[in-house]
Amino acid sequence: MTAFTAFNLAHTAVSILPIGVGIYAFARHGKIRPRTLSGKWYLGTMFVGAVSSFGFIPAFGFTPGQVLTLATLALLAAGALTLRGEWRSPGYKQTIALTTSFLLLMVFATTETLKHFPVGKPFATSAADPSLLPVRLTLLATYTLGLGYQLLRIRAKSTPVARLERIIANYHHAA
Repeated sequence: MTAFTAFNLAHTAVSILPIGVGIYAFARHGKIRPRTLSGKWYLGTMFVGAVSSFGFIPAFGFTPGQVLTLATLALLAAGALTLRGEWRSPGYKQTIALTTSFLLLMVFATTETLKHFPVGKPFATSAADPSLLPVRLTLLATYTLGLGYQLLRIRAKSTPVARLERIIANYHHAA
């Protein structure tokens, strides 16, 4: 097992924050919304965690993990820059981008955790260890179900009846 340096601990601490914030956002809002406080915290801590992971390049070289980190940064940018959600209907692109970034975060978190714990006899020896396959399949299934639920909610809100109800509600508030 490798020794944890101050940089490892700082990176780990900052990378754990978006897990809790993301779970809170999913429970509270049904998705990660960049305009909410939890959404801003998620984007900020994910960005810092992702960028700090490049500090491992001198020790480990450029790994597939850094490629996934670049993908995560692209997803965060797509989620943050699509605040209006103009693709097909409100929120589809943003929801897909931010939920997928959370999936990548969980893949990183579970992989790194299971490579180091339990102490003395870790569950996995490397990121390519076949024993991680059930964990990753569980994450993929959870992601698929969660994203499907989020997209169905967006679709339900964009039906003609739902739009008419919003117009009527806004009219009553204005009057």
